[in-house]
Amino acid sequence: MIIGYARTSSKHQEAGLEDQIDQLTKIGCEKVFSEQVSSVTQRDELDKALDFAREGDIFVVTKLDRLARSVANFLEIQKSLAEKSVNLRILDLNLDTSTPMGEMVLGVLAYVAQFERKIMLERQKVGIAKAKSEGKFRGRPKNEKLLKRMDAEIAVYDRNDPRSLTIKQIAEKLGISYVYVYRRMKQVAPEKIRHKALKRDIIENVFDGNAELYSAAQLLERKKRKYAKSVNEK
Repeated sequence: MIIGYARTSSKHQEAGLEDQIDQLTKIGCEKVFSEQVSSVTQRDELDKALDFAREGDIFVVTKLDRLARSVANFLEIQKSLAEKSVNLRILDLNLDTSTPMGEMVLGVLAYVAQFERKIMLERQKVGIAKAKSEGKFRGRPKNEKLLKRMDAEIAVYDRNDPRSLTIKQIAEKLGISYVYVYRRMKQVAPEKIRHKALKRDIIENVFDGNAELYSAAQLLERKKRKYAKSVNEK
């Protein structure tokens, strides 16, 4: 099957998206995935298209920048397709990974990506060395005010209290990542982190092997959380 993927950065580029879809349809794409999102954000339709592709399929885009945000990103996508034995075609470059010329171009791009990363790392080292020599480099800055607010939220956090904010809600309140809050909690209050037991162990040791009773208890717990959430929102 020939699979197409089309993308524009915004909803103000309807014509550009329609033109891509038209090109893909004309060259024989049997299924076309399309979306209007920036290349630096989550591209759900691209993920669906890559997941949909199967061995022997051909994955087609009109331009390289419609598919990848960088050379390194392009090579990652191409590798994931190659692992599934899916060939890639880029129309404006006349690139087809099933041909010897296509393989050669991929080799050049891989070299360019490696070279770019090497240059970036060298510049980073030079910048850090210069900052250290001038006494300006102190590593990642710590926001003491944010840490105090986070510690205060962690101090009152109680996973067994339906009225307590969840870790995710604490992160949203502070405007930071869930992972950041979780890591901080591991440092200052590891006893508050839920350590998940294996489902089969719970069924065996708590519910005497009765899986249906376990499912009923899980359902009840979800309903309790949903109700508590609705009460808190009022």
